[in-house]
Amino acid sequence: MNQNQKITAFLLARLAAGVSMLGHGLVRLPKLTGFSQWMQDVFKDSMLPAVLVTPFSYALPIIEFISGLLLVLGLFTRFAAVLGAAAMIALLFGSCMVEKWDWIPPQLIHVAFFCTLIIYEKEYNSYALDKVVKK
Repeated sequence: MNQNQKITAFLLARLAAGVSMLGHGLVRLPKLTGFSQWMQDVFKDSMLPAVLVTPFSYALPIIEFISGLLLVLGLFTRFAAVLGAAAMIALLFGSCMVEKWDWIPPQLIHVAFFCTLIIYEKEYNSYALDKVVKK
């Protein structure tokens, strides 16, 4: 595989992860209170206390939106990928706490995308605002 193919593949992976996170954040932000209430309802019988679930339920859509927007733009790509991965790892833990095993595969896939972006960011992140900012 030549360098241009690797750069294109990285761009597509970054955009895919970014659009997913951006989309999650965009649809949840306008209904933030409703989303938070849903999440609190899901976790009400878990061992996670509401004092943790409630602030996380409000922060998650913001984190999704920010990490997604940054990834789509290719701005602070490494930070955005770490932020997205951290959010997914928290969601993985939460999914286990409520035994929602079917929620885990998509979350793991997101983490795998983020890890791939982190590994190859320095070498293949050519079509990105990071290139403009770092000059």
